[in-house]
Amino acid sequence: MSDRETIAVNRRARRDYDILDTYQAGIVLTGPEIKSVRERRVDLRDAYAQFERGEVWLYNMHIGPYGPSSRENQPPRRTRKLLLHRREIDRLIGRTVERGLTLIPLRLYLQRGYAKVEIGLARGRRQWDKRRAIAEREARREEERALSARQHGREAE
Repeated sequence: MSDRETIAVNRRARRDYDILDTYQAGIVLTGPEIKSVRERRVDLRDAYAQFERGEVWLYNMHIGPYGPSSRENQPPRRTRKLLLHRREIDRLIGRTVERGLTLIPLRLYLQRGYAKVEIGLARGRRQWDKRRAIAEREARREEERALSARQHGREAE
């Protein structure tokens, strides 16, 4: 097992937002929740983080119920506390005051047995920004294909 085992990735986040900075945060989970996380029963779509009374909370992350502990299961989309250093929280509060910045979970992973969330400080993209980003990515792929074909002695088709 590697040092960081990725459990879930929020693929929509990088499409819908420009990620300005990333932070690693611990997450407070109950026993059945961490077992569900290890079974990869997690969905990060539509999840976001907000500040409340000087703490960071993760909203709308779905962790499916763990079957064997049916009585102790928590609601799947309950609010969960994120663990960050005070300096990081203060820095994030200062930066999210800027217009249009938000905290989005990018991925959930296990590090030495502990669940961690990579959160990104993000600015939302408009529809035309998304189209431009897709066009740039496609152009870059075409350029790489042509370069690769030339290196292997074939002509680009």
